[in-house]
Amino acid sequence: MSCEDLVCAGCAHPVAEGRCPMCRANRERMHHHGLGGMTPALISFALLALLFLTLALKHLTGT
Repeated sequence: MSCEDLVCAGCAHPVAEGRCPMCRANRERMHHHGLGGMTPALISFALLALLFLTLALKHLTGT
């Protein structure tokens, strides 16, 4: 569900418009993502890529 589908109980307008403080707070809460806007799947992929890069560098340097 997205905020475009929701109607505010306080002002009776779509939450996506953010007309009242309650709308703006709920819209911000719904659009808040993890670290810098990265989704958990993207963070997991970045960590796996870093792990494989570290292993490849360790293999290439022979240590």
